[in-house]
Amino acid sequence: MDKNISPAKSGTMYGVLFGVIMVLEFVIMYVIGMKSLVNTSVGVIVNVANYLVLPLIFIYLGCNHYKKEINNGFISFSECLKTGVSITVIAGLIYAIFSVIFNFIFPDFINEMLEITRDQMIAKNPNITAKELELGLGMVKKFMSPFIVLPVTLVMFALIGLIYSLIIGGIVKNDKP
Repeated sequence: MDKNISPAKSGTMYGVLFGVIMVLEFVIMYVIGMKSLVNTSVGVIVNVANYLVLPLIFIYLGCNHYKKEINNGFISFSECLKTGVSITVIAGLIYAIFSVIFNFIFPDFINEMLEITRDQMIAKNPNITAKELELGLGMVKKFMSPFIVLPVTLVMFALIGLIYSLIIGGIVKNDKP
């Protein structure tokens, strides 16, 4: 047994892979055209993949890797938590940094997203006042700020990792006798 590798470090590879997959999904959706994919099944599938399916898969793979390849078939509940949260935080960090850089490279993207949001707000509530519309768009624009995107993304993925790690930890844990 190699005691030099912590559970968190063992999940680094899976976190990087998860983050790169989310970045590739984003780039593909941007190239295809986000306007055409908003409120479609493709957008829903990508969101379900990013927030439900992929975290579960990568946390399971990371915990199983630590258990079988590093720790001689044993993994405690706390080691599962460390592995899972580290995987999702690394993935969230990669995705958040990419998002901030992307918004600096393509500043029109924020305006496109605001336009999509405006159209959705008007479609959902045709009687919305101009003041309510501007207030709502102002909030959306604030949450697109890099100073908000980075910490919110990290916290969100850390919580996702914690919840899913609790579930997977209960399944794969195998304490040393």
